[in-house]
Amino acid sequence: MSEEASHPADALRALNRRLVACRQCPRLVAHREQAGLAKKPAFREWDYWSRPVPGFGDVEAKVVIVGMAPAAHGGNRTGRMFTGDASARFLMQGLHQAGFANQPTSEEAGDGLELRGAYLTAAARCAPPLDRLTREELVRCEPYLREELAFLTEARILLALGRVAFVACLKVAAQDGARPLPLPFQHGARYELHGHPPRVLYASYHPSPRNHQTGRLSPESFLEVLLRVRQEADTFGAEVNIQAADPGKRG
Repeated sequence: MSEEASHPADALRALNRRLVACRQCPRLVAHREQAGLAKKPAFREWDYWSRPVPGFGDVEAKVVIVGMAPAAHGGNRTGRMFTGDASARFLMQGLHQAGFANQPTSEEAGDGLELRGAYLTAAARCAPPLDRLTREELVRCEPYLREELAFLTEARILLALGRVAFVACLKVAAQDGARPLPLPFQHGARYELHGHPPRVLYASYHPSPRNHQTGRLSPESFLEVLLRVRQEADTFGAEVNIQAADPGKRG
């Protein structure tokens, strides 16, 4: 194992340095930069990030939460995934209640937010026009997610927020170019993925304003999924500790 690969935090920092310099998708580059010039009136004093947005959180997390992409005036403005918009507020309330976050808010980088046992990332790292990504854009961004998950060596549970993230997780989980499993997306679904390492995939509706304002995703139904994820992550940790403490176990 290389020295970089033996230190997940260092490996992720190196990945993120390459990520934030990415300009592979002209349509997304133009949109993210234009959003930073036009700005919303409420954010006219902000110096927008307007670059690809890295993932963030606990590098030893057992849970990786995957969204679709940063919001033009959320992550694209603040430079942190799920920060500064309505989706972030809904998500962070749930993560705080489930014990994954030290506070129920995510408004700007440096606001004191810490994730515990969870890491936040996305299928694509640039804000897309009209919240829609092309197949080609997702394909270009896929290696970043694949590499990120390889460095998050303790991760055993993926939580996909929305169909786009769900499909991205299935593609990344497929081994050696194999076709992704044709699993159906539905809120609350749980699937076992037999990769290296083996992981579990949970699905949830995306915490977008459209979903929670229409009642498609309620705080209660979202928290129910998060608590199931939390319980499984805690159980996995307990099993590891029991095996490590058992003198009868042999490697």
